[in-house]
Formats: sequence, C-alpha cells, structure tokens
Amino acid sequence: MNQGNNRPQSLARVLGLWVASAVVIGTTIGSGVFKKAFAITQDTPYFGIILLLWIGGGVLTFFGALAYAEIVSLLPKAGGNYTFLKEAYGPLWGFLWGWTDFVIIRAASLAALAGIFVDSFCDLARWPLPLLGKVLLTIGVILGLSWVNIRGTRLGGGLQVFITVVKVLSLSLIALTPLYFLAGFGPRETINPQNLQPWWPQENSLGASAIFSAFLAILWAYQGWGNIAPVAEEIRDPQRNIPLALITGVGIITLLYVTANVAYHLVLPMEEIRNMSPGATVATEALRKAFGNFGAMFASLAIMISVVGALNGNILAGPRLLYAMGQDRMAPVKMQELHPRYGTPALAILTLACWASILTALGAVVAHLGYTLSLFDLLTNFVIFGSMIFESMAVLSIYLFRRTMASAPRPYRCWGYPFTPVLFTVMPVCVLANMFLAKAKNAAGEIIYPHHPEVLAGVLFLVLGAGVYFIFLRGRLATGEVPPSFPGNPGK
Repeated sequence: MNQGNNRPQSLARVLGLWVASAVVIGTTIGSGVFKKAFAITQDTPYFGIILLLWIGGGVLTFFGALAYAEIVSLLPKAGGNYTFLKEAYGPLWGFLWGWTDFVIIRAASLAALAGIFVDSFCDLARWPLPLLGKVLLTIGVILGLSWVNIRGTRLGGGLQVFITVVKVLSLSLIALTPLYFLAGFGPRETINPQNLQPWWPQENSLGASAIFSAFLAILWAYQGWGNIAPVAEEIRDPQRNIPLALITGVGIITLLYVTANVAYHLVLPMEEIRNMSPGATVATEALRKAFGNFGAMFASLAIMISVVGALNGNILAGPRLLYAMGQDRMAPVKMQELHPRYGTPALAILTLACWASILTALGAVVAHLGYTLSLFDLLTNFVIFGSMIFESMAVLSIYLFRRTMASAPRPYRCWGYPFTPVLFTVMPVCVLANMFLAKAKNAAGEIIYPHHPEVLAGVLFLVLGAGVYFIFLRGRLATGEVPPSFPGNPGK
C-alpha cells in the first residue's frame, strides 16, 4: 500500500468473543447435520456405529481445536493455515495451502452450501426450478452475500452472530422433537425406539473401508471449525478469545449434532433413510413425518438459515487468506488492497465469489453428464480431500513451533500435549487413504471407476499448484521479491 493515501493500512480488531464463537459455530453447522445422515447410512446402516461416528467426529475436532487454539493465539494474523504452514514447513507449503483453499476447499464449500440453500428454498416455495435456474440462483446467492461482506466486517460479523443464534435454536428444536412426543403433546407412537435397529453389525459384516467412507461424511459436517484462523487479526484480545471460541464452539456443535441425529432416527426407520432419493434431506423428511407439511416447511427454513450462516462465515473468513498472500506477493498484490470506504479486502472477496460461481457451473455440468454422486456429495468430497491434508499438517505444526518459538509468550497452551495433536491426525489419515483405495460405484453397487474422480481432480490441482509455485514464485522468493516469512512473525 502506498504511503500518503487515505486507505486503511491494516485490518482493524473489531470482532469480539461472541463473533469469534459465531464464526466457529456458524461456519461449521451448515448442511452436513441436515443432509449427510443419508450418505452415512449408505455405508453403515447400524445406529450404534452411526452414533459413535458422530461422537467421534466431535472428539476428533476437539483434539484439533485444543492444539489449533495454541497455534492461532501464537500467530493471530490474517491468513490462518497459510501463515502456520509457511512458518513451520516453508513457503511452498504455505502457498499450496493457499492454492488448495482457494481453488478447492473454500470455493467448493461455497458452491455446495449455496446449492443446498437453493434446493431448500425451492422445497419451501414449492418451485420446481430446472437445473439452469438453480445454477443461476445459486450464483446469485454467493454474489449477494459477498456484497454484504464487502460493505463491512462489522456488518458481516453482526449477520454471522444473528444467523448463528437462529440456527442453534432451530437445530435445538429439531433435537427436542422426541421429547415433544414423549411428553404427550403428540402421538407417542411417532417416536419408535425400534427405528434404532439394527444397532450393531454382525461379526465381519462391516469392513473398515465402509466405516472410513461413512466418516468422510462426518468430516464434512464438522468442516469449518478452523475458520476462526483467517479472521484472527480482526479479533480483539486474541490470546483469550480465540481458545475460548474454539473450545466452546466445538462442544456446542457436537452436542447439537448427536442429539439431532438421535431425533432423526427415532422418527424414521433406518431403511427409510437409506432409500431416500439422493436429493432429499433427512431433516425435512423426519419433520414431515412428525408434524406434516408444517414440519417440512420448518426444516427447509432451518436449513436455509443454517446454510446462509455457513456461507456468510466462509465469505467472511476465506478472502482473508488471499489478503495475506497478497501481502506476501504469493498472490496478486492487488489482493491486499482494502476498500477505501469499508476497510474490507473487497477484491479478494469478489475473486473468491467469482471462482465459486465458476465451480458451481462446472459441478452442474459434471452432475448433468450422469456421474453417480450428487452435485452436493461431489463438491463436499472435493472439499474434504484438500482440507484433511493441510489441516492435519497445520495441527502438527505445534511441535515445530514449540521448538522454534520456545520463548514466545503463550497465554494458552494445548491441553494434553504432546498426545492430542497426534490423536487428531489418525482418523483423517485413514479416511484419506481409503479415498484413494475405494472404488467409485453406481447405485446398483457396480464398480464404474477404479478411483473416485474427485480425488484424482484434487491431486491434479495440487500438482498444478506446485507447478505454479516453482515456475512463478520460487525465483522471486530467492531474490527477496517474495518475503521469506510472514510480516510481524514474533518468532523471526
């Protein structure tokens, strides 16, 4: 930025604990808790296993949050994992995270979430839009929320708090559905404990691959808890508020997920969930059966609100990565420019929105060509593939920072260190390996591809990102045109 102009020179710390917690909760609770129960039952139709997977996802996320809170409070800078990976492993890994987050994780998340919003809106309005209409409306949702966040961080943060409160309340009401009927306010037979059968698989009837495939859907539902990192530079008193927001947020999310899924399965038999159409939403069908059309309308509205919160949180957090990379000359320098009036990284927000819109259109084309996964599952698998690799590396960077930044002040230290960071990475490594080994099948169970196409596409984008780095950035790094470390790193 040039000296002497009137533009803001840095991001202001305007977000408090409430907004920080809302970012954690709001960007995590999106579509997964409403949608992924169907995908999970395709791999493991045993409620005992399903319940353990949902609890396990919360425990896993909690382990990650314990370590992540120390790293983020140590380096509370815009950019999140980009900063951590670049400082821990070198500039190549920082760039690859930024590349993967922009090209794969963030943009595909926006596309998937906006698509679910549009589907729920069409259900609520009983408006059967054709595919082209849904694609255009999805893009309109992405661009509209991007405009809100360009107008100001406080506006985007305030919207995030409001939507998060509403979505937590609506999900709580869904989770309390069994109590409504058990208390005698409706027919008690609506809630049937026999729906939780089969509870456990017979000996050798469920392989490890099926469990890892089911956990892939769980990971999408918990995806987003690390979105506090990219906005860390704008959080007041980050050494206190960031750990509190992470730990409290993950606890609330886990409780809501487990209780909501118990409610779904008490209302709907396992086979009914397994035989839903891929485009159906378990929450909508469960509330339709419990409360009729009013329940279905409430579920569709709750999903819309939840997805808007996740969308807004991702649009709030994601462009801060491009902003940080622009500062380091690892992305076009224009990305670091802030809006002269609103003080937000407007060009970075617009760039992310445009790429997410392109992915929406490309994903619709792939789904239209007849690939067996729905557009939603295709995009979410794409997201998880990229995030598992780099989020695991970010959490494990705590070991390096304990050595290289030993003298830096640490108001918060990871509970359970050195075990919790390793425990966080075990399951993602198994799921990632299974994504490479598992074969893509059609609805009849026939093998149609030796590998999942979205995984191969993810590998292709990673290789392409490495090529961009070595061709365009490595030489500039050697000459000092690209800074070797993030500005202001207390460890340098």
